[in-house]
Amino acid sequence: MKIIFSGTPDFAVPALQMLIDSKHELCAVYTQPDRPSGRGRKLTPSPIKKLAIEAGIPVFQPESLKTEADIKQLASLNADLMIVVAYGLLLPQAVLDAPKHGCINIHGSLLPRWRGAAPIHRAVMAGDKKTGVTIMQVIKKLDAGDMLHKENCVIEADSTSSDLHDKLAELGAIGLQKVLAQIEQGTLVAEKQDEALVTYAAKLEKNEAVLDWNLSAIELDRKIRGLNSWPVAQTLFQDKVLRVWRATICEEEGELSPGMVSQHGKTMRVGTGSGSINLLEVQLPGGKRMDIQAFLNSHDVDGIKLA
Repeated sequence: MKIIFSGTPDFAVPALQMLIDSKHELCAVYTQPDRPSGRGRKLTPSPIKKLAIEAGIPVFQPESLKTEADIKQLASLNADLMIVVAYGLLLPQAVLDAPKHGCINIHGSLLPRWRGAAPIHRAVMAGDKKTGVTIMQVIKKLDAGDMLHKENCVIEADSTSSDLHDKLAELGAIGLQKVLAQIEQGTLVAEKQDEALVTYAAKLEKNEAVLDWNLSAIELDRKIRGLNSWPVAQTLFQDKVLRVWRATICEEEGELSPGMVSQHGKTMRVGTGSGSINLLEVQLPGGKRMDIQAFLNSHDVDGIKLA
């Protein structure tokens, strides 16, 4: 098939690589315009643009896909299918209608659960036991198109959003390959989403990073894992922002008031609204991530209260 691929971040890379390695013809890649990045704020191409250029695929980077010129350009490619993976732009109906088989999308959840911007993070923070990817038909309503295929993934007790991101990106490529074969064979069966089961994964905000030690250990553990690797959970330690990358629920008996720290050898235990947690990996401003043993080598934390 003649395919247009549209995507921007790392999550889309495995799917594009699969297409590059396949028998399909990639006639164009659409990705977001280069954005300022790093301390020098240098314009930086997206991971998808870098891969497309390496593979010799034409790259288009419109600010939007709403102008008549951009829509005509895309339509002139005469593609059989457009694949959308975390592209970051809303597609008008004229774009959705341009390819012969329309547009399909890889979404990082088991729809209809977690439509929206942050499905991986919200699944972890909600304590879901499983997640996955859904290949779906793209329509103008947010993540509401017919489901074409699903790949499942268990959320382990220590899974972070970062861990799941990488697993689901690979599963997305696997699922996409199956769907493309079914389209070619004419065996694809679409399934409507049950609107009664819909939940929404709101975009993450930086202010969600602050830990409220009055929450339970279970809730805090989920939040810390869900916010890894952005925006990363944080608390105040001696008036400095301490980022908490990893933690685990403490199984030991004994009560600590919310935010109070107890040091036992090379462990840093923090009280919560119900139970306590052990911090495993932290980071101070201007410093690198470090395991808790390295942190405790240079900080006396016993009896300190985190805020």
